[in-house]
Amino acid sequence: MSRKLSGNDYNLRSMSNLMGERRKKVNDDGERSLIKAASSASINNQATAANAASEAANTATGDMERAARKQFQQDVTPAFVYVLSAFSALGGFLFGYDTGVISGAMLLIKREMNLSALWQEVLISSTVAAAALAALVGGFLNGVFGRRICILLASFIFTAGGIVLSAAPNKEVLLVGRLIVGLGLGIASMTVPVYIAEASPPHLRGQLVTINTLFITGGQFAASIVDGAFSYLHHDGWRYMLGLSVVPALLQFVGFLFLPESPRWLIQKGLTQKARRVLSQIRGNQNIDEEYDSIKNSIEEEEKDCGGDGPVIWKMLTYPPTRRALLVGCGLQMFQQLSGVNTVTMSLFVLAVGFLLSAQHTPPVTLHPTSMVNSTCNRHLLCEQCMLDPGCGFCYLENSTAVFASSCLPVNTASTEKSAWGRCSNSTRLRDHTYWAYNYCPSSYSWVVLLGLVLYLAFFAPGMGPMPWTINSEIYPLWARSTGNACSAGVNWTFNVLVSLTFLHVAQYLTYYGAFFLYSSMALLGFFFIYGCLPETKGRRLEEIECLFDTQLCSCGATDSDEGRQVEYIRVKGSNYHLSDNDASDVE
Repeated sequence: MSRKLSGNDYNLRSMSNLMGERRKKVNDDGERSLIKAASSASINNQATAANAASEAANTATGDMERAARKQFQQDVTPAFVYVLSAFSALGGFLFGYDTGVISGAMLLIKREMNLSALWQEVLISSTVAAAALAALVGGFLNGVFGRRICILLASFIFTAGGIVLSAAPNKEVLLVGRLIVGLGLGIASMTVPVYIAEASPPHLRGQLVTINTLFITGGQFAASIVDGAFSYLHHDGWRYMLGLSVVPALLQFVGFLFLPESPRWLIQKGLTQKARRVLSQIRGNQNIDEEYDSIKNSIEEEEKDCGGDGPVIWKMLTYPPTRRALLVGCGLQMFQQLSGVNTVTMSLFVLAVGFLLSAQHTPPVTLHPTSMVNSTCNRHLLCEQCMLDPGCGFCYLENSTAVFASSCLPVNTASTEKSAWGRCSNSTRLRDHTYWAYNYCPSSYSWVVLLGLVLYLAFFAPGMGPMPWTINSEIYPLWARSTGNACSAGVNWTFNVLVSLTFLHVAQYLTYYGAFFLYSSMALLGFFFIYGCLPETKGRRLEEIECLFDTQLCSCGATDSDEGRQVEYIRVKGSNYHLSDNDASDVE
């Protein structure tokens, strides 16, 4: 139970000043009562002794406070918490690797298996679709089996999927492998942030959960390196690319055989002694009684507030604080996919301007060969129009100043690196300043697009990249944490599929610069949503964050204030000493 902060703040030091000593020793009378009258001589002696005692007491108090403060500073987070977070974040590494490696592998797979454009889209999007479904199911699995078992399951699925992909004899088996990997992605994406958040101390929770996003980026970087390293193996290179995901999956599986379960999940299931051992293991020499009592009391209060039968999602929707938290969490994941981050609005705008300048200065088609097989591409008058047609490419001559003698030709069905016929139909003819562009147009404004991409990534990495996952891992009460993260992760993957499948169509109807202006407007909407609806959670325990959603949804960027601040009263035992004037304690 916590009480509002009143105007009368007391700490251990002020309380000790209010409490007098019952008896004192003096030189002349020995031990006497404070009530008994004393002579003037004894009073003088008493005053001298009192001053000396006061100085000694102040010195002793200062020494004890410094010693206590030193001891407090030594109560650092044990290295085991960082090891736990690193092994957990291997799920994020696999997330980034498996979603990034397919782009390079597909260049080799489509040649070897003669994949159509439809099959390429199916192989890429199937993983995301499977991840969306697995994320929703992962909430139920987390509640029943725990975070540790779910991460073990995800790493096992990653391993099985990598083996299937590396040994796939045809495109059908390849699709099965991609679906298996998607299941592992979905479970890991909603479990890892929750596990790290529940095991982390409040002051490090944001940093440790962000490790997961750092590992996602590291996985994408590693995927690019692996793609480049094995791109020269035209027959089996893609098997190595897809199969190497088994290595971090096995490492995570072996590591989690020795890592503990989330203490909050253990307390919820009534395994209190085991929860105490885990808390002692991940908190080192820090006192765990307060945290243990806080978690247990929070669970008991939540069960009273949200007791009753029915699915957890129904209780979340009918209980106002969790309904507001779910709306905020899902909204963050939605805007992450629709726009990236509110602070990248400017970079998206620059990106859109870059495409706009490129489109306005796109070279015209000057040659129009008359042929029945070229009837579709022959209608395009500009390179921009030719580029947006997936069946056409731009063939042109270029000197140091301009593009000339350009034509829009049908692309070769076997390879997009050359045209179906004409001067760009094979590599031997691509000489004497003759170039073939399938999915881009030559432009002197490409640097603007590059600038937009750099700005986008620079702001996305510390912002909407990790923050939706971090915030979703901490804004739900324990009984709703698995389901809430499952729903928000499902929203993330769903909008991932939506944006991926609609981008080319949006670019075709709105052009590339129109598409990025649209995403820029979505980022602006995300800015207002975050500013108005998301409260600050920094430095709070997970059990305290639920109170932030007790009021109306729109917080309008409000921060902590004296009105909303709460003080929790704790018991101080033994040689614990007052360290901060903000602490209010009951003394035993």
